[in-house]
Amino acid sequence: MNILAIGNSFTVDANRYLYEIARKDGVEINVATLYISGCTLDMHFRNMLSEKPAYALYYNGLNTKFDVSIKEALLNRAWDIVTIQQGSHMSFCADSYHPYGEELVSYVRKMAPKAKIIVHQTWAYEQDSKKLLGVGYTDHKDMFADLQAAYQMLCRRVDAVGIIPSGQLFQQLLANGFETVHRDTYHATRGAGRYALGLLWYRMLTGADVTGNSFCDFDEEVTAQQMQTIKTLVQAFRPLDMK
Repeated sequence: MNILAIGNSFTVDANRYLYEIARKDGVEINVATLYISGCTLDMHFRNMLSEKPAYALYYNGLNTKFDVSIKEALLNRAWDIVTIQQGSHMSFCADSYHPYGEELVSYVRKMAPKAKIIVHQTWAYEQDSKKLLGVGYTDHKDMFADLQAAYQMLCRRVDAVGIIPSGQLFQQLLANGFETVHRDTYHATRGAGRYALGLLWYRMLTGADVTGNSFCDFDEEVTAQQMQTIKTLVQAFRPLDMK
């Protein structure tokens, strides 16, 4: 399975461990991530039009040190899946998705007609953080509710296969004993946060049973209890219909 993820640092967080998680089960997943810090859908749209090599290319969780354009990436190989997402600081604003999401997906379908389009739902900022207050929220649950609705709207408008519900998973982790899933009040922690995201992508895209996956080579410590909770929560998600 070849995945091209058009995004930003949240996408880098989500894909850090995906390749290695799949590899532990003998599943071949290769994921290329197009990264610009804080990149929004309207920025992707402008970069699409300019065809400039504006993106740092990550491959299977690591920075390749190469810069590419969206067009170059799309034409690089036959992609099975292309994912899109909004920048987190605009994720709760439904109007910010249109018309850029539709235009980007139209371009992707032209350049990679066999690829399935999937929407990656980002997550809310940490409770009581300056970052959360800075975007006008006092409760992270309200930010999540608004971004969840906006992503659902995007999914319908672009007729995507479905949504990878990373934000929903983070809300569940916080409700199940995790003190935080953020490393700086908005990015995912390098251990449990990124692991949860990678495992969720693996579950949603392949339908695999994640409860027995043995990956444990983290950049930060993840306890056995945390791993078990993450696996239990991720396994409960219904995989996307990839047929």
